[in-house]
Amino acid sequence: MTTSMPVIQFLPTRGTVDLGDVLRDLREAPVTAPFDQSRIDYISDLATRLRRKGRGLPETQALAYWMRKAELHRLEDSFAELGNDRCLLMPRGTVFHVPPANVDTLFVYSWVLSTLVGNRNIVRLSSRATDQSNLILDTMRETVVDHPEVAGSTTMLSYGHDDRLTAAISAECDVRVIWGGDGTVNRIRTTAIPPHATELVFADRFSMAAVATDAYRELDDAKRDQLAELFFNDAYWFDQLGCSSARLVLWAGAQDPQPLAEDFYGRVRAVARAKGYQVDPSAAIAKFSQACRTMIEADVSAYSAPDNTMSVLTMDGFPDVRGEFCGAGLFYQLHVTALAEIVPHIRRADQTLTAFGFGEDELRDLVRALRGRGIDRIVPFGQALQFNRFWDGYDLLAELTRKVTLSAGNPLA
Repeated sequence: MTTSMPVIQFLPTRGTVDLGDVLRDLREAPVTAPFDQSRIDYISDLATRLRRKGRGLPETQALAYWMRKAELHRLEDSFAELGNDRCLLMPRGTVFHVPPANVDTLFVYSWVLSTLVGNRNIVRLSSRATDQSNLILDTMRETVVDHPEVAGSTTMLSYGHDDRLTAAISAECDVRVIWGGDGTVNRIRTTAIPPHATELVFADRFSMAAVATDAYRELDDAKRDQLAELFFNDAYWFDQLGCSSARLVLWAGAQDPQPLAEDFYGRVRAVARAKGYQVDPSAAIAKFSQACRTMIEADVSAYSAPDNTMSVLTMDGFPDVRGEFCGAGLFYQLHVTALAEIVPHIRRADQTLTAFGFGEDELRDLVRALRGRGIDRIVPFGQALQFNRFWDGYDLLAELTRKVTLSAGNPLA
């Protein structure tokens, strides 16, 4: 007797379904050639509808902008460079995505790249749906009605912590993509995937921002306000819980940066108030508790929290503050005379460095000095959350694609 495995499905239709039936249907769905026009049309149509429906939701607007047709064609051009007449690019087959619960839009990004290169996709969504994620899913269902040729290639569903269901899906996949904390990654990794399958994992990460004090000192008020808004967009979207949102702010220069730092943080607070940023009571308590623990456990020379939008702990040395984090506008700051001073303290978990006021040669020298020990991306202020095919050191387009090599010829000639 076959055991029933009920799950809640969100795409292509919504309702309670049996996972066995879902997997059978997905197994029978065809893959397509990479960047098949039907899939480009579906995603660009979805982008157009999300731009219209997501007004007032900056994360959704950023997602829609990234999925616009012009960007899809740029991705197609860069993807083509991965292969040639002797190296043919093919889909891997079925990709199982496990996105995090704390970033509403992230499940779409890896799904888009996998869809574009022709794969079938199954996405496990968190049961903690938000208004924004529901809007995206509703729009995806609405859009797929007009694109029946791709409707069967993706299923998005939700279920509780049931290892039996995860194992059933994992057994079908050719690639498994896990987003989440170390605990999530380690738990899911106990479930086997087929011997031929590959796995991409995106575990706990730590990100930081760096400001060259001399460059900040030269800015006029308008430019300082602009930089503060860019920092706000980097840090406060997703309530500072995005893996690439800065927690540590580095001030690099010979002189005491505190007057400049106070000026900057005051402008960031002004942006937060102007945008209506609010911290709920439970997050405010968690933020104060984490600040108190840090003051007990680490070398903290100052603590500033004039309002609830931002708390800043001034550290006497590079802080060991990776790991569990509350978000909600809690920042650590450190003064270094030169950016190269951070090299001995960087770890593999360190992901994004947003930088202002440094020359490209100085940043390139930093990367070379690190020799791969950490920091996967360095971007200007305002670009911390801009998703890219290159993420956490992976080229996702390449990882989601099979390369078939061809060597033709007559061996008897």
